[in-house]
Amino acid sequence: MLRGWQIGRIDGARPMDGGWEEAVTDSGVHQAGLRQCAILAGGLGSRLGALAAAAPKPILPIGDRPFLAWLMREWQRFGVEEFVLLAGHLAETLRAALPEIEARLPKPARIVVSEEPERAGTAGALFHARHLLDERFLLCNGDSLLDTNLSALLGAADPPGTLGRMVLRRLAATGRYGVVTLEGEAVRAFRERPERDGPGLINAGIYRFERALLDRLAPRGSLERDVLPLLAERGELRATVGEGYFRDIGIPDDLAKAVAEIPRQLRRPALFLDRDGVINVDHGYVGSRDRFEWMPGALAAIRAATEAGWHVFVVTNQSGVARGFYDEAAVAALHGWMSATVRAAGGTIDDIRYCPFHPEAKLDAYRRDSDWRKPEPGMLLDLIRAWELEPARCLLVGDQESDLAAAARAGVAGHRFRGGDLADFIKPLLAARGRPMDGN
Repeated sequence: MLRGWQIGRIDGARPMDGGWEEAVTDSGVHQAGLRQCAILAGGLGSRLGALAAAAPKPILPIGDRPFLAWLMREWQRFGVEEFVLLAGHLAETLRAALPEIEARLPKPARIVVSEEPERAGTAGALFHARHLLDERFLLCNGDSLLDTNLSALLGAADPPGTLGRMVLRRLAATGRYGVVTLEGEAVRAFRERPERDGPGLINAGIYRFERALLDRLAPRGSLERDVLPLLAERGELRATVGEGYFRDIGIPDDLAKAVAEIPRQLRRPALFLDRDGVINVDHGYVGSRDRFEWMPGALAAIRAATEAGWHVFVVTNQSGVARGFYDEAAVAALHGWMSATVRAAGGTIDDIRYCPFHPEAKLDAYRRDSDWRKPEPGMLLDLIRAWELEPARCLLVGDQESDLAAAARAGVAGHRFRGGDLADFIKPLLAARGRPMDGN
């Protein structure tokens, strides 16, 4: 049986004219669709001693895979397709680990390694990778993880003159970390480790930067000590406060906790959503934005699931392709815009599957049976495999009996949506299942 495809990225997608539950501007949708993340992966790991003597911290094993594989998987949930690894210490060992990391990712990704010519510091590592970086890019530490809704960072709007936005995490005990002073969303100052251990905001090591920042960098320097304080002083740095599980693997005790906690924490429950009749009003073979109308509560429902720590997947029959009403490029363009709009509104669609085949297709190329076409479970089973899901912890919401049949065949609980506000329908389902969020 032939299968359907995964969604691909479409450059230049713009939101449709009109409104939805929360105003999302064209620039907001564009901003929420960042594709590139640089990862600082060149630290010495000196506090780990012998544990990091033969391998960089980011590839130390956490459960059954390197730490980087967990970290990159999280970014893929929010649309990142390319990773630039900023390497230094034991760079060849890092390169040797890439096949294992790639094999563990749920989506295809382009991975590029930028190796600093000498010990250059975190800002220097960015400087030496400047030829690889987009006009707007993400950056994160390769030795810490914050399980939070990253759409809050991706979709946040900044005033003119802002060069960066960072994620802060509120901790009850900040003794191991520097403390950040925040005024509204403006970062005002960075302080070294406080004399007394107490509550405060710390740098979570996650950033969104404009490429113009690179013009401020030197071949050697520290992002944390040299660059961020200066941006704060000039009023060019904003922050988003993220909640959720946080773990830094920089010391032996926390590395041991990460090994025990992260595999459990990041194996999430999942919400599968049919598209036409659930996410959008079913106007019949919707293949373009001018015919796409959000179902009331759709953006709020997806945002609620994301905030609750659930995966969100779309599984949709698209026989309009087989019938010749639109082509697969149109489906990909619509899904690309739809995903960016969801992120701009504060949620995410982790992944999408669609089936363009039909046994009575008008187009010869699509006239066939497919185990991806609901009521068959192929789309769900492929996502379960790719994202390592437990079917018993998953839900599907659809508007047709074929949706529920596909769910049952995949071992997933199905719920029939008959119209109305999607958020009102889904939020009780999420609450009934729950997902405990481990703090730090």
